[in-house]
Amino acid sequence: MLAIQTRGLAKTYPGRPPVVALRPLDLQVEPGELFGLLGPNGAGKTTLVKLLLGIVHPSEGTATLFGTSIRQPEARRTVGFLPENHRFPGYLTARQTLSLFARMAGHDDSRTDRLLDRVRLADAADRKVKTFSKGMMQRLGIAQALMSDPRLVFLDEPTDGVDPVGRREIRDLLLELAAEGVTLFLNSHLLSEIERVCTRVAILKEGELVRDGTVASLTETGRAWRLRSTPIAAPVADALGATLLPAPGGPTGDLAGYTLHADDRRALNDALDHLRTHGVEVESVEPLRQSLEDLFVEVVSAPGASSD
Repeated sequence: MLAIQTRGLAKTYPGRPPVVALRPLDLQVEPGELFGLLGPNGAGKTTLVKLLLGIVHPSEGTATLFGTSIRQPEARRTVGFLPENHRFPGYLTARQTLSLFARMAGHDDSRTDRLLDRVRLADAADRKVKTFSKGMMQRLGIAQALMSDPRLVFLDEPTDGVDPVGRREIRDLLLELAAEGVTLFLNSHLLSEIERVCTRVAILKEGELVRDGTVASLTETGRAWRLRSTPIAAPVADALGATLLPAPGGPTGDLAGYTLHADDRRALNDALDHLRTHGVEVESVEPLRQSLEDLFVEVVSAPGASSD
């Protein structure tokens, strides 16, 4: 059973002219995935999250959360949500804040201390929220999102405005949750964080899905490999022609970097065999990838849209 499945899900707001916020979308998220939703401002990311949470209703199409239609309140009973720029009353302590959310969710206070410990705020449990740093505030927000032991958690900009130490703490927490089987749906502009934690991403542009896949598959440049080896003599390199190019920066110690182009695995191994035959010692070979940020800029800057 899929954690999230949409079929032709779309939203158009009435007006003159009507505003198409989300075009018919088919999307699947597996249980336990760490899924990242990307897109420029106005791409439809927030609209999609609001549709899945029942905050707004679709103009057409359907969606389910663990097999239950989003039109049914039961679909959200095992869902947590951390909105962007959330606010808690500054005069409350962290413990009082979670106690308040526990009561609103129909729980007693027994979960409060466990959750504070989970998000590494046990030592600040009795501090007023108004004294919290941005990172502490975000972790408290994640704690309230976990109040009902959700199977699926939506996180809108969970590391926005957080310093590097705070980002790492939140990243580690998200990875822990994913390891326990919790499905995490991240909406963020911090592409480096998405690249580090997410197993799969989707990119929206002008309300339409234009990319969907694993981070590894989307960032592969195709047919290019990063090679580290002992320096390759010019005659040996010349035999490979334009297939082999020196990497920028020159040798490091007794090793040098190269970019090796190969049409397929057989061609790659033929080139490596050629190098080894001529005494080259290969330390590593890995696919050459672009960053997720480079891919994102390329996709959203391109004219038109395509789901290739």
